[in-house]
Amino acid sequence: MKLKILVGTMTNTAEYAAQAIEMDCADLVDHIEVLLMDGLDISVFDEDALYLICCSTYGAGDVPDNARALCDSLDTAPRFLGHVRYGVIALGDRTHAQTFCFGGKKFDERLHSLGAKRIGEVFCHDASDGSMAETEAAAWCRTWLASV
Repeated sequence: MKLKILVGTMTNTAEYAAQAIEMDCADLVDHIEVLLMDGLDISVFDEDALYLICCSTYGAGDVPDNARALCDSLDTAPRFLGHVRYGVIALGDRTHAQTFCFGGKKFDERLHSLGAKRIGEVFCHDASDGSMAETEAAAWCRTWLASV
C-alpha cells in the first residue's frame, strides 16, 4: 500500500508533521510520499493510494496559500472521487475557537462531497496545548494506519 501525504502549510509545521509520519510509519506501509500542495489540483487523486491530508489553518479559518489551488480545484473541476480513501490531520489553535482546524476540515468536507471515503475521524491538533504536532500526528497516524 502506498501512502500519499498532501501537505498544506504556511509555517512548515504541517510539513514537519508529515516528515515525522514518513519516518515513524515507514514500517506500516510499502511506500510513503510527502507532497507539498503547491501547484497541485484534483488530478493528484488519480493515483491508487491511500491519502492523508495534513493541513494547517491560516487567517480566518482558511487553507494555507500553498493549498489554495488544490482546494479550489475540488470546486472548480469537481468529479466523483469514490475510489479515494483518505484521512485528515488538521492543525489549528483552539484560542481561535470559531475557526479551529478549519483548513483540514475544509478539505474533509470537499472530499466527502465528491464521494471520497474518509477513514477514521479527523485528527485535530491544538497548537495552544503545548504538545508537538510532529509527535502527536505520528502517534495518531500509526493507530490510523493499523485501522486501514
